[in-house]
Amino acid sequence: MTTITPMPPVRPGGTSLDGVTTALVTPFEADGTLDEPAFARLVERQVAAGVSGIAPVGTTGEAPTLDAVERERLIERCAELAAGVRGPRPTVVAGTGTNDTRATIAATRRAASLGADVALVVAPYYNRPNQAMLEAHFTAVAEDGRLPIIVYNVPSRTASNVAAETVLRLAGHPRIVGVKEASGNLEQIATIVRDRPAGFAVLAGDDAWTLPLLALGGNGVVSVASNEVPESMVALVAAALDGDWHAARTIHERLLPLFRANFAGAPNPAPVKAALAMMGLAEDAVRLPLLPLDAGSRPALADALASAGVRLELPLAIEA
Repeated sequence: MTTITPMPPVRPGGTSLDGVTTALVTPFEADGTLDEPAFARLVERQVAAGVSGIAPVGTTGEAPTLDAVERERLIERCAELAAGVRGPRPTVVAGTGTNDTRATIAATRRAASLGADVALVVAPYYNRPNQAMLEAHFTAVAEDGRLPIIVYNVPSRTASNVAAETVLRLAGHPRIVGVKEASGNLEQIATIVRDRPAGFAVLAGDDAWTLPLLALGGNGVVSVASNEVPESMVALVAAALDGDWHAARTIHERLLPLFRANFAGAPNPAPVKAALAMMGLAEDAVRLPLLPLDAGSRPALADALASAGVRLELPLAIEA
């Protein structure tokens, strides 16, 4: 009879980004204006759940349709709320990336002055830069942006992949502290995890990839699902980092329908905003060109939330 030795805990030295960072939605009033009270409630809910970081004004936060004043206000408010926490303070990871290097540097400097701890910098979109150009862009932001940065690789949105070799070169820069990997390329992710320097965080950019990435030796996730189920995402990652793979897999399997539903029927964040409305936590409002999740997609989302153990206040809230 063969004896199988359990895998050890996955803690490759640890980084300050270990755990769950929530890619927070931006709540709007029904008329499309910022809903700051709802934003504060959402941040406080994340803190209470024990997330290690909060990422305002990213993709899930609808950064492309926020103006500069709105983006800065949300970063500032998130930092203020984080500063008031008793106990471990969550890391404020501000989305500052654009397809213009100068604008990204300016936004990153501004985020630093508003209290952000780290900048999440997406690969430039539309321009379609090659690997040398990508490396030059991220290096320039790291040199002049006045914050540590996380490289955000999401080819499905940017039309360019930050290759493993490029990430590993960038990882040698003292102010490039991690990568949010949403390429969906297991070989690429495995190569980065294997060859990165100590202290460089590798974070899943898709919730469904959290468990596989942690099994490879990654550090955590920048999560959409933690808007809805922050305690469960924290428990999943903590179990994996502690080497309790059975517990981590059990949570992953329970949440998998929700991971899928959050990207079904409409682009992110329309489904997760519909979910938060069903939970009674925020209005179901997005900004054009996005539209709210259509009525036909809502029953499946409600089922996925129920399977994840979420109690719904308004099961099919705010019909599209």
